[in-house]
Amino acid sequence: MTEPNDNVDLPSGADPDNTLVLDVTPGRILVKLRTDVAPGHAERLKQLARDGFYDDVPFHRVIDGFMAQTGDGQYGNGTGGSSYPDLRAEFSQVPFERGIVGMARKGGNNHSANSQFFIMFEEGSFLNGQYTVIGEVIVGMDVVDKLKRGEPPANPDRIIRMQVAADAAA
Repeated sequence: MTEPNDNVDLPSGADPDNTLVLDVTPGRILVKLRTDVAPGHAERLKQLARDGFYDDVPFHRVIDGFMAQTGDGQYGNGTGGSSYPDLRAEFSQVPFERGIVGMARKGGNNHSANSQFFIMFEEGSFLNGQYTVIGEVIVGMDVVDKLKRGEPPANPDRIIRMQVAADAAA
């Protein structure tokens, strides 16, 4: 298991105020938030990270060739959310490709994203315009690829700690 540390080396041009640092059991993932297409969702993820909501939360749904889902800091099984209200959809023309981070939502309700998100293993054009793109992995897709598969995985990988890069560097 990788221990989190506060040393964050961001790629050139990355904005520390809009980059999430996910220390997960197999390593570290950096996510660039797409504030240009989903400002409300970006603020929610930063707020929840600052609240410590995502710490020790499992990847409860990891489907090979599709995506890895996490973010249920309430129950850990995909049925919960945060104490904040659900978000209105912020759909965009950004395609769901490998490394894209999208917001999960409840069933057919477009305006029900709350805290859960997923990272794409592969292209998923059938999601285009149906889910909010919140960001993209800029470092650590090799770590995403190591996440244990399953719905849920027998012994799921977890987010050890999730921070906004600007806070980690402070």
